Amino acid sequence: MRRMSVVLLVALAAAGCKKQQPPENAAAVAGSPAPEAAPSAALQGKVVERLDAPPYSYLKLKTAQGEVWAAVPKTDVANGTDVTVAGAMAMQGFESKTLNRKFDVVYFGTLGGNAPAAGGAPAGMGGGMGAMGGGQGAMGGGQGAKPDPQAMAAQHAAAAAGPNEVSVGKVQKATGADARTVSEIWAQRTALKEKPVAVRGKVVKFNAGIMGKNWLHLRDGSGAAGKDNDITVTTDDQTAVGDVVLVKGTVRIDKDFGAGYAYPVIIEDAKVSK
Repeated sequence: MRRMSVVLLVALAAAGCKKQQPPENAAAVAGSPAPEAAPSAALQGKVVERLDAPPYSYLKLKTAQGEVWAAVPKTDVANGTDVTVAGAMAMQGFESKTLNRKFDVVYFGTLGGNAPAAGGAPAGMGGGMGAMGGGQGAMGGGQGAKPDPQAMAAQHAAAAAGPNEVSVGKVQKATGADARTVSEIWAQRTALKEKPVAVRGKVVKFNAGIMGKNWLHLRDGSGAAGKDNDITVTTDDQTAVGDVVLVKGTVRIDKDFGAGYAYPVIIEDAKVSK
């Protein structure tokens, strides 16, 4: 009986390695609290207090549900401004070492609309706001600083988690030598490493301004749910959930963003068109 239990555990572990989405407790593995699920709507409110702790600004917002704290890439937004925090991800018991302060709950996200970012760049994008490196990176802490695992987990979780199961149907395959279906990219990922690929599919999830990129999940009706029916794409282009788009980008495999978030296969630096 004991031998059967060991075999079962090994089989489950092997199956788990094939999943694209990170484990739910990935942030906890990295030594930080596990983020809650992202809310269904963006966080909206009036700024009543701002605390700057580069590369973040902590905003105390007066919302319809009461006062909450949000953390966004450093911004010059003034008190009294109505703002929207997109991709807000709750972190329980988050401690800012820069501020020497612990928050019961703080929502990590990016400012939407026309809210000003420090240096004139749109919040969460451009202006040297790299994902991991020096400068005012969404995950960095100044030139040469190491990424903050807690902040990385909070911001990345919104992009990493796949959407709920949705009905996609069959999407017509792209044409040309680089054309692949989603399931073909999964099956051929080793051979496609660092090579261009073209795939057409429906956008089933879209997150803007996470780690300096826009993130989308693409499905085309190929593959099996929870295995090889969903591909993650990073891009500078805009799209929306429900759009059927053509994605052209570079296949990367075993891409590790830190804090426990890694992808067996992902399409990066993509151009998105309809």
